[in-house]
Amino acid sequence: MSLPDAASLAGFSLAELREVVSRLVGKVHRLHSGNAALQARVDAQQVTITALRAENQALRDEVARLKGLPPRPPLRPSGMEQATQPGAAGADEKRLKPPRGAKRDAQAITAERVLKASVPAGSRFKGYEDILVRDLRLSAEVIRYRRERWLLTSGETVLAPLPAGIVGGFGPELRRFVLALHAQGQVTTERLVALLTGIGLEISKRQVVRLLTGSLDDLVAEDQEVLRAGLATARWITVDDTAACHARKDGVTTQIGDDRFAVFRTGASKSREAFLSLLRAGYTEYVVNAAALDFMRGHGLSGQVVALLDAHPARLFADAAAWTAHLARLGIDTLAVTPNPVQMATEGALWGAICHHGLLAEAVIVSDGAGQFRVGIHALCWVHAERLVHKLVPGTPEQRRAVEVTRTLIWWLYADLKAWACDPCPRRATALRARFDRIFRRQIDYATLDRLLTRLHRRKHELLRVLERPEIPLHTNGSENDIRACVTKRKISGGTMSTAGQTARDVTLGLMKTCGKLGVSFFRYLGDRLHVPGAIVIPPLPDLVRQVAITA
Repeated sequence: MSLPDAASLAGFSLAELREVVSRLVGKVHRLHSGNAALQARVDAQQVTITALRAENQALRDEVARLKGLPPRPPLRPSGMEQATQPGAAGADEKRLKPPRGAKRDAQAITAERVLKASVPAGSRFKGYEDILVRDLRLSAEVIRYRRERWLLTSGETVLAPLPAGIVGGFGPELRRFVLALHAQGQVTTERLVALLTGIGLEISKRQVVRLLTGSLDDLVAEDQEVLRAGLATARWITVDDTAACHARKDGVTTQIGDDRFAVFRTGASKSREAFLSLLRAGYTEYVVNAAALDFMRGHGLSGQVVALLDAHPARLFADAAAWTAHLARLGIDTLAVTPNPVQMATEGALWGAICHHGLLAEAVIVSDGAGQFRVGIHALCWVHAERLVHKLVPGTPEQRRAVEVTRTLIWWLYADLKAWACDPCPRRATALRARFDRIFRRQIDYATLDRLLTRLHRRKHELLRVLERPEIPLHTNGSENDIRACVTKRKISGGTMSTAGQTARDVTLGLMKTCGKLGVSFFRYLGDRLHVPGAIVIPPLPDLVRQVAITA
């Protein structure tokens, strides 16, 4: 039945008008229902299109990888840390650096030369006009040392010793130059050979590699002591890892450090056992003490196994072989239970050794949330947590708005946490915890975001660790900045082949980063440690690390 036109409505009764209006309302409802179904269909198609685009991009990336083409740029950083810095909103609030002058150079003048001017007779001398010129002199030197040789009455031959720092026919200045360019300048061995040959020094690539990897025992020992001093005095450390290739096999380089030191260690595994082994800082013992037993119980080790280890009088084991034999004597290696009793007991004994040597006493470990780093007192990096929300790919405008609102709320909370750490207050800490619950317990009509917020809420204590320990950082940017040197070196030079090369790379990069944090010139540090004549004396880096911890 069709609806009447406006002219025919004049003679309608009230009942007939009501019937016309009811038919019009029904038609409007049907139109709205059709539009809603159409909108739902459009939203579903938008989600499908987004998924297909992601799949298409993944296939493009795989094709590029198979062809050996460079990968596409990674996801742009969210900018949460920079945006929440004090004074980030206005450029006028930024502090301007003082102008660079010549006063500092005037205190380091190494030579002075008087330049004569050609003037006519009768001219009057009006003094000097000074100018400081910075220059660098590079020249090859080949020195012949004529060593006296004496024959004693006893028949023994005495030979005059060489000056300190000479190794394998190469002097300490050359060794310092090569190590500084390779570690700090990221110069490859091939370019080092070309550079040195151009200066006038005949040297081969094999000899350059020996200079980079050989006779570094003193540096290796100092790097180990830096790690021990850092872990023994740290209030917090940040950790990170990155892929590394050694002997054509995949591995991992782990960074450990704070604002005073940094060390790098490369191994084949990124397991929790491997990480705990690094935290022992070179000690080889396995210790069953109260800390070890608490670790085992906290990680679900069977009470029967814990009782066996606790009841045995042996508590300290010199190395991995002695520890493995002890587990075998107790029959723990034959138990088929979950979790793996050998793995859990070993991790517990490693943690016991860390505590036995006084390392990481009450220190907080801040990480990106990787499972191997979640030991001891752990805190989660806020930048990595927010990045999970930033990486979501919403399929509809409503989902996009939900992600933007959630990120805004997280940014505001992050800024207030940073402000609270500068001026802690218990009352405001309670308010911040309640605010965290409101943000991460929100239920949005976006299932992926809801699941993510629920997962992050389960890590509440790790994300809000700063409310208990205001001195810790809220992110692992320090570790990411440190480990970028390893990533750059991996891209330029590839992996290592020998154990000596792997150790030399980790040690030199770690000492370079530690020098930078302590305000020590790495070039001058190498000059002192390699016994360059006239080099400035640099105190031991472990002592400087401890000194900074005392004065902090």
